[in-house]
Amino acid sequence: MIEMLATVRVIKLGKGDMSSAHQNISFDPDKLRAKYRRERDKRIRVDGNDQYIEVTGDFSHYIDDPYVEPGFERDAIQTQVGVLIIGGGFGGMLAAARLRDTGIDDLLIVEKGGGFGGTWYWNRYPGASCDIESLVYFPLLEETGFVPKQRYTNATETLEYCQVIAEQYKLSDIALMQTQILSTDWLEEEGLWVARTNRGDIIKATFVIHSNGPLNRPKLPGIPGIDTYTGHTFHTSRWDYDYTGGGPFGGLDKLADKRVAVIGTGATAVQCVPHLAAGAKELYVFQRTPSSIDVRNNTDIDAEWVKSQSPGWHHKRRTNFESLLAGIPVKEDLVGDGWTEAFRDIFGGLRQYRPSGWRLLLWSLGWAFSSARKERGIKQYLTDKAMVEMGLQEKMEMADFAKMEKVRARADSVVDNSETAESLKPYYRQFCKRPCFHDEYLQAFNNPNVTLVDTDGQGVEAFTERGVVANGEEYEVDCIVFATGFEVGTDYSRRAGYSITGVDGLTISEKWADGMATFHGLHSRGFPNAFFFGPQQSGFTATYTFALDENAMQTAYILGELKKRGATRVDASEKAESAWINTIKRVARQTEEFQKSCTPGYYNNEGHVEFESQNTFYGGGPIEFFNLMAKWREAGDLRGLEID
Repeated sequence: MIEMLATVRVIKLGKGDMSSAHQNISFDPDKLRAKYRRERDKRIRVDGNDQYIEVTGDFSHYIDDPYVEPGFERDAIQTQVGVLIIGGGFGGMLAAARLRDTGIDDLLIVEKGGGFGGTWYWNRYPGASCDIESLVYFPLLEETGFVPKQRYTNATETLEYCQVIAEQYKLSDIALMQTQILSTDWLEEEGLWVARTNRGDIIKATFVIHSNGPLNRPKLPGIPGIDTYTGHTFHTSRWDYDYTGGGPFGGLDKLADKRVAVIGTGATAVQCVPHLAAGAKELYVFQRTPSSIDVRNNTDIDAEWVKSQSPGWHHKRRTNFESLLAGIPVKEDLVGDGWTEAFRDIFGGLRQYRPSGWRLLLWSLGWAFSSARKERGIKQYLTDKAMVEMGLQEKMEMADFAKMEKVRARADSVVDNSETAESLKPYYRQFCKRPCFHDEYLQAFNNPNVTLVDTDGQGVEAFTERGVVANGEEYEVDCIVFATGFEVGTDYSRRAGYSITGVDGLTISEKWADGMATFHGLHSRGFPNAFFFGPQQSGFTATYTFALDENAMQTAYILGELKKRGATRVDASEKAESAWINTIKRVARQTEEFQKSCTPGYYNNEGHVEFESQNTFYGGGPIEFFNLMAKWREAGDLRGLEID
């Protein structure tokens, strides 16, 4: 049995953190693998995504808009536009911005919320902030000249920036707010889409962009008794400040005499729990799976440094960040944060193999050099490739173990109660779940009014009229906060909130019943002139705005080309769509074993990993996908599309 000795450096941020010195952490890989498997196995459920219930009917109040005055009314409209954009989040705004840059101005944005922002419009819970560096996350920074105040921005500034984009591109002039799309139907004889809304609007459009966001519909756990609890409840994406008091920066003074329960310990709970801990009389945090909590260490941004950067710096920085996360070798880590640290460790150790080592590394990532194959022969090439892949995978696993041991050691160092600290330790690979970075979450469990209810992977058992049942014990509470996230992996129309009907009455739900079918994730045959923004069958990024911007640029290019050619109809060819689906299946298998080994969550479809299904991302990583799209555009022939 091999024992690995890892040397890690942890930054001291306050009381209880490890000192700013090298700490030797030893670990047994075999024991960790076994521990990871046990933690995964006890979380696997046969019902997968069906463990959650749809927020509708008696639960529809969970999706009401608390940020607008009730009673808004307006006259219904009937209109026809060139491009209908559904969604006023970053995807919809980027679509409009890139189209206007292309010279396409006949646009209409329909948004169900009261303003721009998408997920940032809805998620205004206390402590809400971005866990990706703002210089990477915010799109259009060079175009707007905007400089975020801090490295990791908060939700308030993000909403302000959305307004900056809206003003620069005059988006308010082309937007219908507080309006929900109910249906979109293709009219073959007219060659148009017709959309109907809850305001009685009838909107005809030549093209429709579906940018409703992959994480937009709140989900609730299908736990027995959820409808019997008589206390106060709300979802974090519809925070009830009338009940809690305070605002996005805390100060929840109305909770001083309240017993509060939080269901969920993902990224949202990590950010709001410290504020609930500071305000509530008692706080119970119900945990099924702990999050990975690394150092955040937020700092101010030097505006003069940003302004001194050369043109193109923003795209370069975003590409550098996502390249590191995708495992693509780069000369320099431009961001240098907790996200990229593990990959710096991995690839930094491979520099000793250059130049031949880099070639073998590229082989292991799927880029074989034809000259090498000719010179050494296919057999030798495959042997070298397999050896390097085995070595690289082992090195990546060891680096991951070391990184996560450091995260787990931080829990021991920060949390006073050893049993609580142990419960807060994540036992899975770093990117099985979205990693979290916070400097107050772990510390909150040192407060005497805060109780971690560790359910050992089983979750809450039931709700009663008075509270929550877990581990056979009832916890009476005055308020339940659902930090349970958003629907992922459910029917597309259900998540979008409206039906989509294409050629010959075929609905998108019917077409995708046995698996998503697209060309480049953007087009779906039988739904002409429709563009679907999202990560499925395209490039999934930690920086989701980066992927949305790529969606927007691809769409703007295609519509620009159609305008030049005098075409008004575009659809994916049957051959191209079929080939792309096969590509998605084939490339996705690169991550199959990793995803199957992970604790269930929305990254791996709640543990139901189906690599024979096409409901996944482009497995070669986002940068490879973006480069593929750039080359497709450079070819200039719109290959795979049928235009008329």
